[in-house]
Amino acid sequence: MPLIDYFKGKQMLDRYGIKSVESRYVSSSEEAVRFAGNEPITLKLISDKALHKSKSGLVKLNLKGSEIKNAFGELSAKSAKLRPYKIIAQKMARPGIEIIIGGRTDPQFGKLVLLGLGGIYVEVFKDFALRVCPITRYDAENMISQLKSKNVITFNGKDTEMIADLLVSISELLNENHNISELDLNPIIVREGSYEAVDIRILTK
Repeated sequence: MPLIDYFKGKQMLDRYGIKSVESRYVSSSEEAVRFAGNEPITLKLISDKALHKSKSGLVKLNLKGSEIKNAFGELSAKSAKLRPYKIIAQKMARPGIEIIIGGRTDPQFGKLVLLGLGGIYVEVFKDFALRVCPITRYDAENMISQLKSKNVITFNGKDTEMIADLLVSISELLNENHNISELDLNPIIVREGSYEAVDIRILTK
């Protein structure tokens, strides 16, 4: 299953009003340093041959100055077996709660959308909610209330509304793009009143 180019995936999210972190492909450490300016950044190596970047050591977080050059060199050294590849620089998202929203095409039920506590926790705690697309606002709110971690990921009523709206938007994206076989936004960083998708992985049939 082909992996959609990161920026094509980002543009797809944009069309549905789904926010993601500022990002850019970089071809040199100098270009990465210029992109960073005075802010910390993340560097990621993107390749169809390494879909789980963190587990493969292909993500370098919270980099500044000389750390950017060193990290770019480390990623470049790992790239020989991963061609074709690209290196992406991202502005660091401000701290918050990590959630995952994902989706896949099931042969029996069609498009499914998933919500859970993000990062590694979705695998550790198995605390997630799943629905068949398309979902309504009521379905989305019910998914949130189903989670054992609901009090962790929602700070107040407005955050519940924000996450519910996000779920509905992602359900629409999945339902209207028939070639998508898998979608994984993990993590999405949720802060009081805002969110940003940090990692975008979309596979096509």
